[in-house]
Amino acid sequence: MKITDIIATTVTVPLEAPLRHSNGAHWGRFVRTIVEVHTDEGIIGLGEMGGGGESAEQAFHGLKSYLVGHDPFQLEELRFKICNPTASLYNNRTQMHAAIEFACLDIMGQKLGVPVYKLLGGKVRDAVPFASYLFFRLPNEVSGHGEVRTAEQLVAHASELKQKHGFTVHKLKGGVFHPEYELECYKALAKAFPKDQLRYDPNAALSVEEAIWFGKQIENLNNDYLEDPTWGLNGNRRVRSMVSIPLSTNTLVVNFEQLAENILNPSIDVILLDTTFWGGIRPCIKAASVCETFQLSVAVHSSGELGIQLATMLHLGAVLPNLTFAADAHYHHLQDDIIEGGKLEYVNGAIQVPETPGLGVKLNRDKLEEYAELYREVGGYAYDRDPSRKEWFPLIPNTKWADPSAGRHCEVPVQHAR
Repeated sequence: MKITDIIATTVTVPLEAPLRHSNGAHWGRFVRTIVEVHTDEGIIGLGEMGGGGESAEQAFHGLKSYLVGHDPFQLEELRFKICNPTASLYNNRTQMHAAIEFACLDIMGQKLGVPVYKLLGGKVRDAVPFASYLFFRLPNEVSGHGEVRTAEQLVAHASELKQKHGFTVHKLKGGVFHPEYELECYKALAKAFPKDQLRYDPNAALSVEEAIWFGKQIENLNNDYLEDPTWGLNGNRRVRSMVSIPLSTNTLVVNFEQLAENILNPSIDVILLDTTFWGGIRPCIKAASVCETFQLSVAVHSSGELGIQLATMLHLGAVLPNLTFAADAHYHHLQDDIIEGGKLEYVNGAIQVPETPGLGVKLNRDKLEEYAELYREVGGYAYDRDPSRKEWFPLIPNTKWADPSAGRHCEVPVQHAR
């Protein structure tokens, strides 16, 4: 079997409301690049990458000279063709490799008539549990609904998600408002759901001293972990030495050299594996094996997925014996998806691992074209800007917090009602 073509299509899919984070916001939609890898046997594999636009589409087009004629079963050869470590000093293609690897695994599964998890060692669980993944949100520009700014709104939103999807783990994405204010919001969640697990992620916006202070304030709560409280391995090592809560990261340990450094001189207790950031499903499994050897826990990270990447997260979560925490997913914030059958469903806070050959998802061509057209109409957005604070830009550590008492009106590119 040989690869004959690669087609990349950028889409933008509306969210229920804009999601705020320490670096800016998702402006009411996700922008993703959908990758289709064609073969001479007529099998088409699917991949997905965050971001997109003309540059991403052209970058994938540029890989055709590397990959046309390549056997999709030759995954190690694929890795070095795209991500040779010295060549990557000049042209880092890690996330592009991930999308191609997804598609090759999808092709292999379809060719062999088995789900991807069987190519990865076999599953140890039938469904992957997820956390609620709560954000401070701006109102939807069309409906005016969906705002999460106060502790009361946060608890109400978490309650709605818990009732609808069955979540028993709640993650708060912070780094937007002053730490004292977000502490009160976090404590309100703990009070509202005394039997559930919690986790807090300020996206490294806190100084080391603020992170230590915040961690000490929540030590008595049902915490899974404190995620990326501050920037840098050394800073987190200081936090870890003074706070009794496990620390996790998806930003500081995203390759094997960083993983080795963290093992030799520990800063982080829980490694959040992202199938895009690590360059594919298989690198995540290799990293999880290293973590298993050194008794580090792992979880599955979310980078703003549609159904294709969600499927990669499910197959990854299915095969990891040391997956001891619920996974993250932005998925429930989406209004729609580009896969056949619509959005995958949560049952009791978990999503079933696909059982059909390959990744187990297929493109809805009408939806793909609809959201590709929407992208062509409205374009991208500045991920590292907040549409409600036009002159603001992020600092690390942050000192310019949003005002939670201020109502807001801002100009966000129209999210079409779908």
